Amino acid sequence: MESVSLDFVEELMLKFAYDTGVSSGLRPRRYLWTDSFAVCNFLELYRHGRGGERFKRLALKLVDQVHFILGRHREDDPRSGWISGLSDEEGWKHPTIGGLRIGKRLPERKPEEPFDEALEWERDGQYYHYLTKWMHALNRVSEVTGNAVYNLWAIELAKTAHSSFVYKTPNGRKRMYWKLSIDLSRPLVASMGQHDPLDGFVVYNELQAAAPKDPTWPNLEREIEEIADICEGMDWATSDPLGIGCLLWNAYLLARLIKTGYLKRTNLLLDVLESSLLSLELYLSTEPTGLPASMRIPFRELGLSIGLKAAKKLQKLVVNEPKLSSDTKLRSSIESLTIYSWLIDETEGFWLKPVNMESRSWKTYEDINRVMLATSLAPDGFLGA
Repeated sequence: MESVSLDFVEELMLKFAYDTGVSSGLRPRRYLWTDSFAVCNFLELYRHGRGGERFKRLALKLVDQVHFILGRHREDDPRSGWISGLSDEEGWKHPTIGGLRIGKRLPERKPEEPFDEALEWERDGQYYHYLTKWMHALNRVSEVTGNAVYNLWAIELAKTAHSSFVYKTPNGRKRMYWKLSIDLSRPLVASMGQHDPLDGFVVYNELQAAAPKDPTWPNLEREIEEIADICEGMDWATSDPLGIGCLLWNAYLLARLIKTGYLKRTNLLLDVLESSLLSLELYLSTEPTGLPASMRIPFRELGLSIGLKAAKKLQKLVVNEPKLSSDTKLRSSIESLTIYSWLIDETEGFWLKPVNMESRSWKTYEDINRVMLATSLAPDGFLGA
């Protein structure tokens, strides 16, 4: 909804900051996915000059809270201190080097406990695709503030995540776990997230491209090579709206890296875009927009809305970039994607209605829903201006 002003985005993010303990004395409730997007939203409000330095301070305070809470063991865990095992002083210097907890309400499954698929969704641990979102958010902080330490923390997190989640199968092919224990010592869900390799490939390259040109700075060359191999032959198509959104925003970030000359992977970009088109057809075949609020999942739909806004930005990027605009298949795929732009207004309009914000589907996950709505309304903090 282009007509919705930044005033409403500011309202959403100030409520989030207060209710989750970023700007208030309330007990902090940190959740890594939500906080990754929230950091980017605060940066976007700061970029627009809203509130002077206020939103930059909120972004940096949220980063510190995430590291202090999710980078350390739970209060109900017999273990204490930084997950990495570092001392308090060293932990603050390298807060991501042991990974970051998801922030789920229940403790992780113990080794002797049986697997319960439904219960596992509520249990803590580490998700690779949440870690990549935090890497991206830290890099955005580095870009906006000019402080390279955030890029360093993102790269340290990438190296830890990669070494822990990637493993070799008996046939020699590398795969990835979907969920690991808090200390990264054992898989909690051994299957591989469909888009995890793509997330990793894009964000590793993003971090590497933004890193200082300093030979002593850690690099991700080995990790990029390994995860590129995992991406080979992957089927990206999905009927999940959030999954489609992930494909589209990864496509845009990938195109930005190609534009700068850092990458030459138009084949992967085209593959992702064609998979996105098929995925949109699969999703819309179920007629999801005709469902009532009680049967819809706001943050997943808003993820798709963010992705479709990324597709619109991608179209402008390709038109103005000769090394991309000369590819007729690429141009055709992007033009086909713009046909689905109507879903942006449909989704944002639906969830902006007060009656739908009162639904159980909105209230149950209000933090993530309002942060994702704010990102959809003002996506450049996450996607890059």
